[in-house]
Amino acid sequence: MHASPSKLAVLITTAGVDMLGTLMVLPLLPFYATRLGANAFLYACLVSSFSVATLLSAPLWGRFSDRYGRRPALLIALGASAIAYVVFAFANTLGVLFLSRLIQGAGGGTVGVVQAYVVDTAAEKDRARALGWLSAATNVGVSLGPLLGSWALVAGRHHLLVQGHDLTLGRSAPGLFAATICLANMYFAWRFLRESHVTTQHIGPHVRFVYPRSTIWRVIRDPTATAARLIWIYAIGLGAFVGSTAILALFLAKRFGVTEATIGYFFAYVGGMNIVARAVLLGPAVDRFGEARLSRIGTVLLALGLILLPLAPTLPLLAIPVALLPLGTAFTFPCVTSMLSRAISADDRGLYMGVQQAFGGLTRVFFPLAAGLLFDHFNPGVPFWAAGAVVAATMFLGFGLETAMRAELVMTRIPRS
Repeated sequence: MHASPSKLAVLITTAGVDMLGTLMVLPLLPFYATRLGANAFLYACLVSSFSVATLLSAPLWGRFSDRYGRRPALLIALGASAIAYVVFAFANTLGVLFLSRLIQGAGGGTVGVVQAYVVDTAAEKDRARALGWLSAATNVGVSLGPLLGSWALVAGRHHLLVQGHDLTLGRSAPGLFAATICLANMYFAWRFLRESHVTTQHIGPHVRFVYPRSTIWRVIRDPTATAARLIWIYAIGLGAFVGSTAILALFLAKRFGVTEATIGYFFAYVGGMNIVARAVLLGPAVDRFGEARLSRIGTVLLALGLILLPLAPTLPLLAIPVALLPLGTAFTFPCVTSMLSRAISADDRGLYMGVQQAFGGLTRVFFPLAAGLLFDHFNPGVPFWAAGAVVAATMFLGFGLETAMRAELVMTRIPRS
C-alpha cells in the first residue's frame, strides 16, 4: 500500500529541513578545524569520524526501522543531530569537534531508513523519481544552509546586550541556530509524519530474517550478484565524491582565497545545480534512457567533473566542471538505489538500504583520509584526479545491469522452516 503524495511530501520536507541544519555547519567545519591547528589529514580524520559512526549505525538503524518502524528511527536521529549541533557550537578543541561529528554520524545512519521510507510510499515505477525529489529537497537545504550558516556567523559577531549582559554568540551562532531548526523539524515530524512500514512484529514468529553481519558478508563474498554490484557502484561513487568535497574548501582557500564568510555562496551554487538536476532533469532522463543506462551516464559525468575541476584557472570557469558533479550524482545514486529496491524482498528493504549506507560509510572513511594525505603531500589537484579515475572504473560494474535485473531477483529473506 502506498501513501498519498501529501504524506510523501511531509517526509521530503522533513529530510530537506534536516539537511538545511547540516549544511549550516558543514561548510564552516574546515575553517574551524584549521583554526584549531588541524592540517588537511587531521581535517580528513574529522570528516571520516562522522562516517565511522554512520558505518557502525546504518545496518542497525535499517533493522530497527524494519522491526519498529521508520518514524521512531527518524525522530531519534533528529534528536541526535540537535545534540551534535549544540556540541559543535561550543567546541573549542579538536576533540570536541570530533565528538560532535560522532554524535551526528550515529544519527546519520538513518539515511537508508529515509530511502526505505520513500520506497515504502512510492509505486515501483515512480521510485527513481521519488528518490530524485527527496534528493532535490535535501539540496534545497544544501543551497540555503551554507548561506544561513555564513549569515549566522556574521550575525554572531555583533554584540547583543540584554539588561547589561553581553549575550554575543560569536562562533557559537551557526551551531545554536542549526540546533533550533532541528528541534523545530523534530516537532514537525512528530506531529505530521506517519508510519509507512508494516513492522516485522506483525508478521509472525515463524519468519526468520537475515541480520546485518551476514548480509554485509554476502555483498563482499559475491560482488557479482546484482544487489552487490549496485551497492559497490553506490559506495565507490559516493566515497570518491565525499572524499573530494571534503577537501574542496581547503582547495578553494588555497587556490582562490575563499574564506568561511564566502564559502556559503559556492555551496549554494552546488545545491542549486543539484535541485535542477534532480527535480527537473532526472525524471525525463529516466524515461528516455532507463535507470541502468542513466546510472552509467551519471558515472561518466561525475568522473569528468572530478578530473576537470583542478584544471579550472578561474572561479567563473570552475563553475563548469563543478556543475558536472551534481549531474553525475543525480543520475547515478537515485537510479542505483531504485534498482536495489527491486532486487531485494520488500521485508528487507530497510536492511539492505542500511547495508548500502554502511558500505557508503566505509568508503566515506577511506576516501577523505586518502584525499587529505594526497592534498598534504602532492599537488592539490591529485585527490580529485585519483577520485575521478576510481569512479570511472565502476563503469565495469554497471555493464549488463539491464539483463541482470530482468533475470535475477535477489531474495534475502530466509525461507520458512
